[in-house]
Amino acid sequence: MYSVVSTAIVRGIESLEVSVEADVSDGMPTFDMVGFLGSEVKEARERVRTALRNLGYALPAKRITVNLSPADIRKSGSSFDLAIAIAILTALGVVKQENVGKMFVAGEVTLNGDLLAVEGALPMAVGAKRSGKSACILPYQNAQEASLAGGIKIYGMKNLKQVIRLLNGEKDVAEYKQNRGKKGAGKQKYGVDFSEIRGQRFLKRACEVAVSGRHNILMIGPPGAGKTMAAKRLPTILPPLTEKERLEISKIYSVSGMLREREALIEERPFRSPHHTITPQGLLGGGKYPKPGEISFAHNGVLFLDELTEFDKSTLEVLRQPLEEKRIEIVRFLGTYSYPADILLAAAMNPCACGYYPDRDRCACSDSVIRHYLNKVSQPLLDRMDICVEAPRLNYAELTGKQKEGETSAEIRKRVVRVQKIQRERFRGTDICYNSRIPSFAVSRYCSLGEKQEAYMRQIYRKLSLTARSYHKILKVARTIADMEESREILLSHLMEAVCYRSVDKKIWEH
Repeated sequence: MYSVVSTAIVRGIESLEVSVEADVSDGMPTFDMVGFLGSEVKEARERVRTALRNLGYALPAKRITVNLSPADIRKSGSSFDLAIAIAILTALGVVKQENVGKMFVAGEVTLNGDLLAVEGALPMAVGAKRSGKSACILPYQNAQEASLAGGIKIYGMKNLKQVIRLLNGEKDVAEYKQNRGKKGAGKQKYGVDFSEIRGQRFLKRACEVAVSGRHNILMIGPPGAGKTMAAKRLPTILPPLTEKERLEISKIYSVSGMLREREALIEERPFRSPHHTITPQGLLGGGKYPKPGEISFAHNGVLFLDELTEFDKSTLEVLRQPLEEKRIEIVRFLGTYSYPADILLAAAMNPCACGYYPDRDRCACSDSVIRHYLNKVSQPLLDRMDICVEAPRLNYAELTGKQKEGETSAEIRKRVVRVQKIQRERFRGTDICYNSRIPSFAVSRYCSLGEKQEAYMRQIYRKLSLTARSYHKILKVARTIADMEESREILLSHLMEAVCYRSVDKKIWEH
């Protein structure tokens, strides 16, 4: 007798449908599994055989063949156990095929028939809904996570016996019901606020410009100037996540097993700050069975690299392509894994090894030491930093707070939302969302200059020895500054401010 059960494998952050076919026929007693299987899937044969025997379903002395289709995709992981067990039971007549046809099934089975959680339940549920399935049967530990997909029934099962009762129409197995009050609350609770930053008016202005146009920002200054403090508050002035962004971020955390204990989709913009000892694989993602890296965990949020010069140079260089393409492609023998990587990159560093250059009263670094220190960051990576801002040492009045308290994150965020709305209107009907995403061939269209502005930029291009990329970065930042002032044209004052955000790194690196 033949049966088929629907399951899936996660590739990147999307699921690919897999059909588990089982055939039980007369012939030499064997149990064969085919379909380009990894070692974990091959081991499912003994797990499933033993689990069924312990539940009282001993396999008959017949020829049993299980095929996982399509055969050209390598199957790995333990999530196929439950589907294999149900396919065999259906072929044996224990479960009716008509009860299985519209179901999606996934889960690991232990030797006594209990179900264990699997990674990627959310993208699996989203894929099942997209393919027209009526319900998902998953381990109970995955039920909350899978229910975030919405629009499809979720059954969280503790063991194989419960699954069999459900598929045989017994009414004692209830659909999982999510606490809807906890879903989509939309409240961001960061616990920090921009009003807590004392002084640093120019730094805070640069942060607002960076967030408004989604421009990468590099902060340079002595220890204790507030660079890390400002970076940690960048997510608080980003607009709230849209439903699409929340689901996409949650998928990333789901395939890494980091969403299981949560009670709702991720509501806050991610903020990731990896240690400087991180490897290129930890930053990009990878492994034999690829997983997302820190860049993808920061998708639609902020990736903060503190003490930038302490990172291994080879690690920093892998950032270049994701910063341009906003995606990470990992190619393995098993296939190509794609992860989103649309981040706002924030970085902080000292201007020299001791941290106090150019204050020669405190800095004891020689010129060669300073050059060696700064050369840890390559020019191509610097060109990808739209904004470079200096964070000077605080004076006593700023440090003790004897000044008017600054604006709150909520007040700044209102302006950011307004500016990003202007950008969406400008780019309506295109793939562009923010000024920083304007492709080089379209810069002249969206960042056109008048005669005076053109003459000024011609002079700056020669004076600062700009590259084509850094020249375009200045124009894009100027476009954002103009939007912040609701100006249709890029004025000379907008260009001057944008140039200030490039001249800081030029001044220091050309020491």
